[in-house]
Formats: sequence, C-alpha cells, structure tokens
Amino acid sequence: MKKLLLITLLFSQLLIAQKEFTHEVYFETEAFEVPTTEHNRLLMFLSEIESIDISKVSIYGFTDDRGSDGYNLKLSQDRANSIKTIFSNNEFDESVITNVDGKGKILLKLIKENDLSKIRGLNRKVEIIVSSVFPPKPKEAPEVVEAKKREATELLKGELKAGDKFELNNMLFKTGYSKLLPESKETLKEIADILVERKDLYFTIQGHVCCTKNSRDAIDRKTKKRNLSVARAKFIYEYLAKKGVNKRRMKYVGMRRKFPLGGEPKLDRRVEILITYVGEDN
Repeated sequence: MKKLLLITLLFSQLLIAQKEFTHEVYFETEAFEVPTTEHNRLLMFLSEIESIDISKVSIYGFTDDRGSDGYNLKLSQDRANSIKTIFSNNEFDESVITNVDGKGKILLKLIKENDLSKIRGLNRKVEIIVSSVFPPKPKEAPEVVEAKKREATELLKGELKAGDKFELNNMLFKTGYSKLLPESKETLKEIADILVERKDLYFTIQGHVCCTKNSRDAIDRKTKKRNLSVARAKFIYEYLAKKGVNKRRMKYVGMRRKFPLGGEPKLDRRVEILITYVGEDN
C-alpha cells in the first residue's frame, strides 16, 4: 500500500513538473486565415517557447454556434491546420505536434443579450497547448561544446581541397531569424580571423533551415519573406566581409530544407562552408 502511494505521489509530481504553455488565436466570422494582429501575437508566443524542450504540441480548432455541424467541423479543422502551417513556416518541429483537431462549434452560453457578438468572437478560435519535456534534456558537457567549437577552426587551418564541406559547429541561429545565438558569436569571430589569413581559400556559404514542408524555405520573421536560408548565409557572408575577407573569394546560397541532419531541430538551423577552389596563398 505504501509503495502504491509513493508511486502515485511521484506520478503526480511529474505531472506538475511538466509545465504547460497555452495560447489562443481568434478568427473572423467564417474565416480560417489568421488575422494580422493574431498572427503577430502568435509569433510572440512562438518566441516565448522556442527556448524550451517541447515534448508535444496540441492544436484544437473551434467555431461559434452558427452554421451546420458539418460546416463548423470543417471550418474548425481548417483553422487548426492554418496554425500548424505557421508552426512549420517558423521552424518548429512538426513531429512534436501530436494533435491538430477541429472540434466544431462551441455552444453559446447566454449571459447578456448585448454580449452575444463578443461571446461568439471568443468562440471562433484555436487553442494551442505546449508541454515541456520532463525531466529536461541534459546539457552537453563543457568539453563537448568546446570540441565542437574547435572542429571547424581546426579544419580551416589544415589541408583542404575543392569539394570539402563542413558544418560550422556551435553556430546556431535564433528560431525564425538570421541572427546568431549569443554563444555562437565567438566561434564566428575565430573563423573570420582564420579566413582573413587563408587567402588561398575560395568558398560558398550554404544556409539551412529547419522543419518546413516539402524542402521549402522558412519565413524570415524580420522581413516576412520566405528566404530564411538565404538570409542566414548572407549574414555570415556580410560578417566575414566586414572582418576583411575578400568578397571575390566568397559566395552565399540558401539550401532551404533540402538536407536535414535528422537530429535535434536546432542543428538544422545552421550554415556550412563548401570549398570551391584552393589557390596560391598570396
């Protein structure tokens, strides 16, 4: 009996420890396109949850009480699907989205006659529930992080030939942006210093994104354009140019989501360097 009580207590603590984040998106009458103001609110929510380890995401669509059951069921599903698409376009891993369900209409609760329009507006929505991983994933040991930081710099210092390609390890981007995470800036500076000295290297900077459908590019949240992989490669290109790397030695290109690594989503938000020519060091 004591053992059963202990197991029940531990299970309850696990449920409490698994934190949930919720958000609601509201729609116009009979529409499933996300209004601009609601889209901006949703992007703010995505920014809030992008730093957590997500175990699952549930998306539920609803309508108001008007319309037939069949019509409302389809509309609520379309609303849920539109939110899933925004998650994908903004580099969130679809494999953690476990539910995308249209629930149909929410029955109207009469409070005051004057409140009918407002109540119906609050029922035209999608509910998003995000659960975090518990226990949290262990962080990489400092020595592993340091080894990854050194890998690219050591490769750049060694013998290279046309066709060699390598990842810029420990250079990770903020979800949905071409802006590097703070911990990546030191590595980029070291790489820039090496490339200023290695005047014999000509190369292409390849940008990548995470989690989009059908190898599409992701949307750059800053510019609202679907060219995030290009923006990431260009960011590195411009940084290296400012540090003194001759632009004639560099090109940049967006690879969209053609080559996912198959690991953690954050590792697909990356850049790689492809050596295109090794000349005389002068």
